[in-house]
Amino acid sequence: MSAQPVVTGRVAPLRIGVLGCGGIAMRRMLPAMARTPAVRIAAVASRDRTRAQTAAARFGADPVHGYERLLERDDIAAVYVPLPPALHAPWTARALKAGKHALVEKPMVTAAQEARDLAGLAEEGRLVLMESFMFLHHSQHATVTALLERGEIGELRGMTAEFGFPPLPAQDIRHRPELGGGALLDAGVYTLRVTQLLLGGTLSVAGATLAADAATGVDVGVYELLRGDSGVTSHVSFGFRHSYRSAYTLWGGAGRIVLDRAFTPPPEHRPVLRIERQDRVEELTLPADDQFANIAARFAALVRGDGDPATQRAAAVRQAELVDAVRTAAVRQAETVDPARAATRPRPGSPP
Repeated sequence: MSAQPVVTGRVAPLRIGVLGCGGIAMRRMLPAMARTPAVRIAAVASRDRTRAQTAAARFGADPVHGYERLLERDDIAAVYVPLPPALHAPWTARALKAGKHALVEKPMVTAAQEARDLAGLAEEGRLVLMESFMFLHHSQHATVTALLERGEIGELRGMTAEFGFPPLPAQDIRHRPELGGGALLDAGVYTLRVTQLLLGGTLSVAGATLAADAATGVDVGVYELLRGDSGVTSHVSFGFRHSYRSAYTLWGGAGRIVLDRAFTPPPEHRPVLRIERQDRVEELTLPADDQFANIAARFAALVRGDGDPATQRAAAVRQAELVDAVRTAAVRQAETVDPARAATRPRPGSPP
């Protein structure tokens, strides 16, 4: 793993190049990186020269016309990849082969074999490969885990996780199967990942139903039942045709824990955690936390050698294998989505 230069007695910020100017990058991740001392946005690349210039100027970075030109730069130690999902694997592979550490937007890949291939490249090059599940780096989930371990709701019997929002505009890339569109790879991966976080161990898919848009072919609503090693189950649901919801519930023998705004809370949001018991309901207001800045700092720490990057590679492979298992198990049905309504309907609280 490459060493970081030392400047005036401290470790210099990790110089990151950005492959693409996608929405999540411009709205959430790049502003977070800009306020994180451990990293510096050194360059922003786009296939559109003007778009690269506009994005780079916003963050005091160098504009680069074309992704390959960014990967050729010796002053870039790592890349952040916020491209459409189907482009993640090929460009991340090129970055790893160029000796760059990689933080890749979720879903890191569209198929499990791609994840295994990328993990092999990262291990061979002694490079950090990290899937950008920001929500894992918010302290609210550590509070939930602590409550479970203390037995606040008794023995865990089951959980549910939901992430959904109203129909997307017709031109949104998530309607395009060739770019890795669909609810499973967009909203669904959050619910799968949080189930892995809270149940632990290996998950199996007990059943799944997938509703696909008859016009585009992408899945717009999915419902699944997952089973953990201990027999505890998780019912997850997500899609593009719902009122907004981003939450999970843990149901135990003595009560329930409910967390709203679970996946995309803004940095200033103070989460309210609800503990429901037979005779009372308790609400805990938790501190605000910046999950986007936290993951940028954690990625930089891994590059510096603080922690074992193998755990991140293994987590990305497990996640991709679970997504593949859902696809294999799913019973499919076609539905018609009204594109006119999708293009005009407001989407309050939309994901990043």
